Amino acid sequence: MVENTKNPIRIDLNEFKLHIRFKNRIQLTLHFNSPSRRFYLSVIALVVNEMKRLGRITSIPLERHLGQLVLLNETIGGSAGSSEMESLLPRIYRKWKDALPDLEDAPLFKVLGRRKEYDEGIGRTYPFAEAEKDNWANLFEYQGSEENVRLKFAIDRVGATLDDIVILYGDSLNCEAWESFISNLKGKGELLLETEAIQSPPKVPESSVSPVGKEKTTWQGRRRWAALVALIVIIAAAATLATWKLYLKPAPGKKASMEKMAFPLPDKPSIAVLPFTNMSGSPEQEYFCDGITDQIITSLSIIPRLFVISRNSTFVYKGKAIKVNKVAEEMGVRYVLEGSVQRSKDRVRILVQLVDAIKGIHLWSERYDRDVKDLFVLQDDVAKQIMTALQVKLTEGEYASGIAGSTSNLKALECFWRGEEHFFRYVKEDNAAARQWAQKAVELDPKFSGGWALMGWTYLWDVSFGWSKSPLQSIERALECAQKAIGLSDSCAKAYGLMGYINLLSRKFDESIENGEKAVRLNPNDPQMLVILAAIMHFNGKFDESIALVKNAMRLCPYYSAQFLSVLSMSYFSAGRYEEALAASELLLTRAHKGEFSPLWAHMNLAKAYIGLGQDQKARAHAEELLKINPNFSLANERRRLYFHRDPAHLELHIDALRKAGLK
Repeated sequence: MVENTKNPIRIDLNEFKLHIRFKNRIQLTLHFNSPSRRFYLSVIALVVNEMKRLGRITSIPLERHLGQLVLLNETIGGSAGSSEMESLLPRIYRKWKDALPDLEDAPLFKVLGRRKEYDEGIGRTYPFAEAEKDNWANLFEYQGSEENVRLKFAIDRVGATLDDIVILYGDSLNCEAWESFISNLKGKGELLLETEAIQSPPKVPESSVSPVGKEKTTWQGRRRWAALVALIVIIAAAATLATWKLYLKPAPGKKASMEKMAFPLPDKPSIAVLPFTNMSGSPEQEYFCDGITDQIITSLSIIPRLFVISRNSTFVYKGKAIKVNKVAEEMGVRYVLEGSVQRSKDRVRILVQLVDAIKGIHLWSERYDRDVKDLFVLQDDVAKQIMTALQVKLTEGEYASGIAGSTSNLKALECFWRGEEHFFRYVKEDNAAARQWAQKAVELDPKFSGGWALMGWTYLWDVSFGWSKSPLQSIERALECAQKAIGLSDSCAKAYGLMGYINLLSRKFDESIENGEKAVRLNPNDPQMLVILAAIMHFNGKFDESIALVKNAMRLCPYYSAQFLSVLSMSYFSAGRYEEALAASELLLTRAHKGEFSPLWAHMNLAKAYIGLGQDQKARAHAEELLKINPNFSLANERRRLYFHRDPAHLELHIDALRKAGLK
């Protein structure tokens, strides 16, 4: 059992110490007391941070976090070894497998408060009980090979939970501490890079001494000026080199392989916009950097002649060092845009480059230095230059809708960005925070239709996820926001998607389809609007159309959320395609997790699919799991929840399957 104290496991990145306090098991303080040793404590912290971010104790694939690992190796690790993936990952794998679990010889840390048998020399051991050594070794779990390794800090093996472990840095805890730690290292990494680029100026050879004093002074002055000019030129060149290294990296040496494409290339220009790197040195500016990326994606996605991968998928690469050709292959696109943002008070610098991953060449790159107040013009310039590079011509007024629903008030836009950051976490508390930020946005700019739409969606999410104490009142508030947003702008896709779903809940079926379809026409590359329309089609009895819409959404968002699978599995079941319903529901169960989608819905859909396949025993097993999650579940409540089926027979099909699975 874990001691009944707060956080019995503490990873202290201030002093690079790991404190573990388990009752009658392990009571250790380990000091990672050299640069190379500090690196491995940081790797443990990275794994723990990712497990906390995911909300479960699980294996973490290191390849996805190569960028942070390289940064750790080259800063606190003192560049003790190569940072190339083929060298770095195998090294970490071997240490995790062999050296870190070794408590007795302790090759990667010093055990404070314990003495070695004779001295601190190599080959001497610390005295430990076998149970202590076993418990420590069990914490280090690994899967895969040296090149494709997944690591787990298996605290569950010693009876601990994620709440029992904490990361400390400065005065911050857990994810905030890790972000602050990484941000600080980025600053050191940039300084190191610039220092390496700036070489000492060459010595200016001394001329022969003139017998004339005046001539001697003149030549010395000239030498000083020559040295100064040379120094300025070298520094300028070095600064250019550093900027190139940091921001405008050379075109990828390796082209994307058509054979390795996860999906066939679309029949129109396809692009993935990677999350811009925050170069401001402050984690507080992450929302600003992400917001600019999101605005550019939105500006591009409303163009029907483009195929644009959604934000939810490209943001899986955030904070990771990944090659452009690999992004193109995984997303199934030809073009990749990457860049960085640096904000300093009222100034902002954006560096962007567009790469043709198939040919492995740059199409276009640019650096923008502007006042923050000119941010809106800057974003338009970036989007227009991308479309010019892709040779996409627009009809008159077509691009104007790209910024519809936006605002000219920067503070309002920043509030909107902060709101979206919370909204897409699908957590009750974050949804409430998103509503607060949306409220601030429309207070700053009452004509900001996008802000009104975001606020309306938070009310609707309260109803959909069962967070609202008064669903009817929440729907009324959502309707007010939707009407306000549409009244301010006829081109805000999210406002029409919101209105379409409200229409569905109000049993205005034809209007729900009309507004849902308009949302998709306004932004054909928004997978969320496609899934909303798919749900609308499902409850209108148009199951084949619903399935096709979800599949299109999945293509635009390869890293799709569990919500997509929920709609897909429902439509497969209602269409009588039980094998496909089962496959989608099984995948939903693996993807559903606390904070996004309750496993309850996966068990419900699995129970129905197994009934459809005539496997009643398996259906009952999932019905039992459903009741463990919600002991108060009843078919009467389920019928009331799904009152908005257009055809009552479709609702009864759903209820009857659950009844056969043993639910009442």
